[in-house]
Amino acid sequence: MLLTIFVITILCFAVAYKFYGGFQSRFYDLDPNRKTPATELQDDIDYCPAHPAVLMGHHFASIAGAGPVVGPIAAAVALGWLPTLLWIIIGCIFFGGVHDMGALVASIRHKGMSIGEVVRQWIGARGHKLFLAFTWLSLTLVIAVFLELAAQTFAADPAVAFTATLYIFLAMVFGVAIYHYGISLKVSTIIMLPILFGSLIFGIESSWVQSTFALSLDTWRMALIVYIFAASVLPVWLLLQPRDYLNSFLLYFMMIAAAIGIFFTNPNVQLKAFTGWNIGGQTLFPFLFITVACGAVSGFHSLIGSGTTSKQLNSEKDAKMIGYGSMLIECVLAVIALIAVGYLTSDGAYAEIGTPPVVFATAISTFFANMGMGDMAVTTMKTIILLAISAFALTSLDTATRLGRFLFQELFASKKNGEKNILSNMYVATVITIACAALLTIAGYQKIWALFGACNQLVSVPAFLAVSCWLK
Repeated sequence: MLLTIFVITILCFAVAYKFYGGFQSRFYDLDPNRKTPATELQDDIDYCPAHPAVLMGHHFASIAGAGPVVGPIAAAVALGWLPTLLWIIIGCIFFGGVHDMGALVASIRHKGMSIGEVVRQWIGARGHKLFLAFTWLSLTLVIAVFLELAAQTFAADPAVAFTATLYIFLAMVFGVAIYHYGISLKVSTIIMLPILFGSLIFGIESSWVQSTFALSLDTWRMALIVYIFAASVLPVWLLLQPRDYLNSFLLYFMMIAAAIGIFFTNPNVQLKAFTGWNIGGQTLFPFLFITVACGAVSGFHSLIGSGTTSKQLNSEKDAKMIGYGSMLIECVLAVIALIAVGYLTSDGAYAEIGTPPVVFATAISTFFANMGMGDMAVTTMKTIILLAISAFALTSLDTATRLGRFLFQELFASKKNGEKNILSNMYVATVITIACAALLTIAGYQKIWALFGACNQLVSVPAFLAVSCWLK
């Protein structure tokens, strides 16, 4: 049953990419000979042309995060797997993918400025200020959510903390090797990937790692605050591009492993297809859409596409693959998450298994256990999957911080006589953004997540409106 669902979903997305993605490419008149902001305004800090594979890794890792795992699982448990699946497929193809590609193309046609600048030019100055203020506030929620998620994961598992920390330094070596020493992307990747996966195995088995990286939750919070400050102001080629590119291989591995497990075990669904229109006071509309969130459509994606991705796009022809294709791949992950909870849960209660990431990792590792793999291989698989989810939470965290800095600078940028405003300073904007997000963590993860889900959907509305007005 679940294998059939998976195959049908993959076919739907493949057809959508070929035909509907192609239609959008023609509609936007994507021209590989037209200069992009990355090449026209290159400064090697924010504007920096990237290899499409590197940029795909950055964009995909940034938009994915933990959202397509947490959202579909929570929605399926509350409302059933059928409405969740239908919204993932329909929402991704006709809403999420269109939203992401539209925001990316609109940005590159406006010198790589954020979607807020599109609002200013085509809707008005007042709408521009309101949009920037609302999206900046929303991003502080994103930063607060993923700061807490990453800190809790690191505090709970020293091996994950060690590997994620090592990734940061190896990514910087990777960036220097490519951009300063001209080593090819292929050679650098072949060298780095075994080191990255080897560090994970070392972290699991090493007693030194288990003791040295066993730090308190507050310590990891402070360490991550320092990290995201540095990540948001360093040149994108030095850390953001290479780290996200290398991290994307973890997610690809996780998804391939999940697909193998589904194909070879053909698990049966245990979860109810539909639980009702009103569950505990939560109605199907809008609870389904708010909860699935990143698994179908996400306003946060428009901020990434118009905030960092558009400043690194080397050719317009890559907009289809990166803007539309990345969203389709993310929704494949959302369907895998749906299959995971559908397989493990029969009564809608998964609290005894753990949080949604743990449910996801447990289901995929159980597939491999059913295939006859040994305990060590199953345990390693579960750890890798948990590392992948935490790594992408960290990716979303540092990308959101850079975006928050962009929006804050744009919000307070002086327009008179070319004078500089202290609030538009890169470092001041970053400190204020991080400080506000850190204060929000006091409220607790659960309260922040609920508010984040609603704001995330609301951000997509003015993004759709801005692109529509520009096109008109």
